[in-house]
Amino acid sequence: MIAAWDGLAKSAAEPNPFFESWYLLPALRAFDSDGAVKLVMLEADGQLVGLLPIRREVFYYGYPLPHLRSWTHANCFLGAPLVARGFEHAYWSHLLAWADSHAGLSLFLHLAHMPASGSLHLALADVLTSQDRDAATVLREERALLSSTATPETYYEAALSAKKRKELRRQHRRLEEEGNLSVERLECSEGLAAWTAQFLALEMRGWKGKAGSSLASDPRTASLFTDALRGAAERGRLQRLTLTLDSQPIAMLASFLTPPGAFSFKTAFDEDYARFSPGVLLQRENLEVLTRADIAWTDSCAAQGHPMIDHFWRERRTIARHSIGMGGPLRRKMFAALARRETGHPAKGIR
Repeated sequence: MIAAWDGLAKSAAEPNPFFESWYLLPALRAFDSDGAVKLVMLEADGQLVGLLPIRREVFYYGYPLPHLRSWTHANCFLGAPLVARGFEHAYWSHLLAWADSHAGLSLFLHLAHMPASGSLHLALADVLTSQDRDAATVLREERALLSSTATPETYYEAALSAKKRKELRRQHRRLEEEGNLSVERLECSEGLAAWTAQFLALEMRGWKGKAGSSLASDPRTASLFTDALRGAAERGRLQRLTLTLDSQPIAMLASFLTPPGAFSFKTAFDEDYARFSPGVLLQRENLEVLTRADIAWTDSCAAQGHPMIDHFWRERRTIARHSIGMGGPLRRKMFAALARRETGHPAKGIR
């Protein structure tokens, strides 16, 4: 099963590390203790060609509206199913038929954190139209994306003003005066356990630790982070970038490599050095990803309007939430009314 799953991930029409085996299985162990999440899979000629975790929910963003939804959590930043290239239409047809037959008391199917472009999106729109099925996009957000054919230096100069670049040069010089400053970039498992522990401790010392939202604040998220990084590294899917001062990390970044894309998963910096902007200095080093032939884009996984990365990365990726009618005529009629009330428009398709 794991080998087939990993093979599917490599042939996926839309890369999604958060639904790969090495990430989703630790997430299920951490957050699905009751086993409520179901994996809706599709096979063709004995090969796994589609997979999406689905859970039955009672509340819809705080409202008592039972529904089926793609399963995500606070540290899952994309909800696209893993679907082998060429099977996009087949998988959506399979998923919708599954939802119809497993509706129970649920009123509709909800797909969260979906990319609003690409072959998966287009195939879903086609299938919904061909089935004359009510559907609505209930939210669209844009987040920072790095995608350019420019060199790192050219991109950097275009992204930031001359004044900002001058300030960063000054901060870099001042930081060098504090001690031996260096950058380390690794894509292997060497020293991973120690690096992971350093990251968790660094994040815990900052504002997230004080707010109780750091990974180490909850043993479940700490375990997920540790297990996922180990699994990604074993498969060559992890890049670790570290800015060190006298061999101590002051800024760290963990990214998942999923050619043709990548995902900036987690970053942390030492707030004792905040006046030197170590996180921004590390992001300048991260622009080296633009030189890779196998990576065409990097998803920031950041919230819309992020105060740092939005000013550094100029491209944007649209992420959407879709709700889809399912079951019999009465249930679909109820959904259409609910969707119109939520969006102010008829449920005539996704966008």
